[in-house]
Amino acid sequence: MIELHMRPAGPADLDTVLVFWKTAAEGTSISDDREGVERLVARDPEALILAEENGKLVGTVIAGFDGWRCHLYRLAVHPQRRRQGIGSALLAAAEERFAGLGGRRADAMVLVRNERAHRAWRAAGYGPEDHWRRWVKPLAD
Repeated sequence: MIELHMRPAGPADLDTVLVFWKTAAEGTSISDDREGVERLVARDPEALILAEENGKLVGTVIAGFDGWRCHLYRLAVHPQRRRQGIGSALLAAAEERFAGLGGRRADAMVLVRNERAHRAWRAAGYGPEDHWRRWVKPLAD
């Protein structure tokens, strides 16, 4: 049984997180830079949850709550550590956070092409809502 330590990311963790995402996260986002992650942590210091084992980062999830809805982003587990319960532990920590904030339902951003992620999210009790489509407009270059 692995022993994980869950904690929120702080400013000193952000460079490590960004490097970790290059290995462990699928796809990139306009916010996947130091400035974007600094803004997240400054606005909501509890949102970026890290999973560590013996001081080494093995997983992340962003558990954002805007006061109305609960949003999950960047559930990422190191490729060599997948299928060991780390993703499930991160989701449990995120869901516990949401419940404590009064959240009623969580949604997740999941890439259409990432079939492995689809299986993991379904196993955790999440499912797509085909009647919704995400619409976006970049506000920065």
